[in-house]
Formats: sequence, structure tokens, C-alpha cells
Amino acid sequence: MDPKNNINQTTLHPYSRSVSIIGVGCTPFMYTLDNPETAGLTEGELFGYAALKAMEDAGVTPKDVEYYFHGQASPFNGSNYITPNLQVSEWFGMRGKGSIHHSEACCTGYLALEQAVNAVASGKYNVVLSGCVEMGDAIADIDKPAHFRKKFDDALFQESLKWIYDRAYTRAMMCGPNLHQDDGAAWYKQTYGLTDEEMDDTLLSMACNSRRSAAKNPLALARKTYEEMAREAGYENTLEFMKENFPKMTGNLRAPGLELKCDGAAAFIVCPTEMASQFTSKKPIEVLGIGNATREANQPHVELYGTLEATRQVYELTGVKPEEIDLLMTNDFFITSQLIAAECSGYLPKGEGWKYFIEGRTSYDGDKPINTNGGRCSFGHAHAASGVADIYEAVLQMRGEAGEHQINKLPKTTFIRGFGGAQNLAAIILRTKE
Repeated sequence: MDPKNNINQTTLHPYSRSVSIIGVGCTPFMYTLDNPETAGLTEGELFGYAALKAMEDAGVTPKDVEYYFHGQASPFNGSNYITPNLQVSEWFGMRGKGSIHHSEACCTGYLALEQAVNAVASGKYNVVLSGCVEMGDAIADIDKPAHFRKKFDDALFQESLKWIYDRAYTRAMMCGPNLHQDDGAAWYKQTYGLTDEEMDDTLLSMACNSRRSAAKNPLALARKTYEEMAREAGYENTLEFMKENFPKMTGNLRAPGLELKCDGAAAFIVCPTEMASQFTSKKPIEVLGIGNATREANQPHVELYGTLEATRQVYELTGVKPEEIDLLMTNDFFITSQLIAAECSGYLPKGEGWKYFIEGRTSYDGDKPINTNGGRCSFGHAHAASGVADIYEAVLQMRGEAGEHQINKLPKTTFIRGFGGAQNLAAIILRTKE
């Protein structure tokens, strides 16, 4: 037990055999109801699209897939399904195949990898598909067919959060979402002595860097940079434009630092590393290890301490050093998470990371790239699917297939930090297998 943060520690053990990602697929992240071409799409069609793309990328067919995992953050609330893994199976050739559904709020997509890797590392299966889907902007309309949906507005979303947090104590203590929105920024300012203006500039710079990455990404939801918006509005200074047009919504955060809730799906295929060449000529992306931690919302600094524990586990298991990390991906539905994850993982120096954002070094074309797909605030946040979208992005970058937003140095090692529902945290290390 660590007395500093009162968290039970876990020691990870090596996988019984090496497991690699050999195929990835992802839908565009979108507002399906806002476009006549996508209105009426269902989770089955979205998940099926991503799954078939992952199979195509891996060089496998549905018959090759021996088992699949399905993740969705809130299937009953969003879809009126209790067994959503079965509801989507017909869309990608899984009739008769075994499957499991899992749900860990916004960490679901990262734990989708945990589930799949464990299934293959155990030796039980050789080819496993895992993916997630979420329609975070268009939820099911009760008692109507699945393709009839309605806007998941903020009032409905806030109501749904009661299912995440402990209702006996947490909400009564005004924790949960009210606390977590500002916790990271407030803690960082106090710990390292930043002024309000310095933190404001840091958070807005994060949003600018992320949006520049998203603007080059054909699957991203938001494609116009803040620099472009500022010029169109007659401003020479982008941060000045953002401060005058996006008032603070909390003590620290403005709208550019909050998630863009939307619809999407993503999937991947894993197999034993030694078998990868049987299916594809592309370099396999080996999963070196995955650390996990959980922490309930009524505990202070949930994200901070959970990230430290999950990170400790995976570094201890793999022997990887922070200086070996070439790319960082992290769940940032509150954009401050980029700073917390970067410093907890050692990717950026403690107490100094904020300067990297202001200097633009964390954009896709900088020397310390973070969230090169645009993150939750620009790529979009389809809850469970977002974590898998991060894995999709990491694989493309590590193969050199990211197109216009390919980072300058081909990454060999990627660190992915997952966080969701004020309870689950994951730390994943991927490495290109030579």
C-alpha cells in the first residue's frame, strides 16, 4: 500500500506469448443525424464497418476470426440493448462466433485491447477481433426501431452521468463531473506555481495543437484550425481570439478544452506475433504490456494517482524508459489530461510540460507529438470508441501511414494512457516489431 495516495499496487507478469496488432479500422467520427447520408445508421453498421476494415487491413476474413470483444460505454442508455455484442454480430460475419461485451465508461476502448491481448496470450485463441462503438450524439429513441434516433443533448448526457458515480456519497459531496473538470488544472497550478494566465495559455495552446493535427486527419470531426478562425474574425493573435470568444465554463476550462461528443466506431485484430506474417506483410505492432488501475470519484486526484499506478506497472513489466517513448496518445475529454498523462508517464518533464504546449512542440509536426489524431476535443469523442481510435492512430503512425499528419520521426514506441468514468485507467506500451 502506498501511503501517499492510498492505492493498492499490483505487479504484472509477462504474457505467455507475444501478441501484436496486425489490423486496424475506424469510421469517421461524426454527427450522424446532421447529414442525410449518415442519418439512420445504427451501431451495427458502424461497428461492422470498422471491423471489416480491420480485417481487410490484417489480411484476414471473418472465418479466420475465432472470437470477438465488443465494447460500449453505455449500451442500455444509448442503444436500449442489454447484449449489444450479439446485436451487431451479423454486420461483420460473426454468426456463431463466441463473444463478450464489456463496458468501462470512456476507458472501454483501451481495455478492449487488454481483453483481446489476454485472450491470445493465454493460447486459447490465435486471431481475435476487438472493437468499440458509441453513438454519443444520437441515442436510441425508446420503442422505435434502431435506426430512429434522437439528439443526445447536454441535459440528457448530464442525467446519464448518475450511472457512473457512486450515488451514496460521491454526488452528495459534489464530486464526480463537477470536481474532475477542473481538478487537473487546479492541482497543476497549485503544485508548480503557475498563474491563472499561464494555465489559460497552456490549455488554449493544447487545443490549438490538437486542432492542427485534426485539420490534417480525414476522419476527424473538427477540421478548421483556431488560427484560421482567428484570421477570419480579424484577429492577429489566436489566443486573444479564443479568450474573447470562448468564455471560461469552469474555473479554468473554456469550450476548446472540452470533448466534442459524437458518433463513431473503431476495431483492431490481434494475433500471436510469430503468426503475423501468415496474414500480412505489414510490420506487426507488438503490445509490450498494459497496466491498469481503478479509483472511485470520491477520492482526490483520481486521474493523477491512477495514471501513476498504471504507468508504474507497465514500465516495471516492460523495462521501457520514458525517454524511449516517441508518441503519446491519451484520453483528453478534459484537455488538461494531456498535461497530466505526459508528465506522469515521463514523456514531458515534471513541472515543465506546460511550456511544450505553449511552444507548439506537442503538435503532429513538433518534437513531442501528443494526440496526433486531434484528441477528444477535435477528433471527437465517441466514448468507448475513442480509445480504439487512439490505438488506430498509433498503429498508422508507427507504420508511417498517417498521411498529412504523419509525425516527423517514425515512432517505434508509443505510450497510450486511457482514462474513463472517473474509475478506470490504463497504460499501454506498443512497439514496432522489427
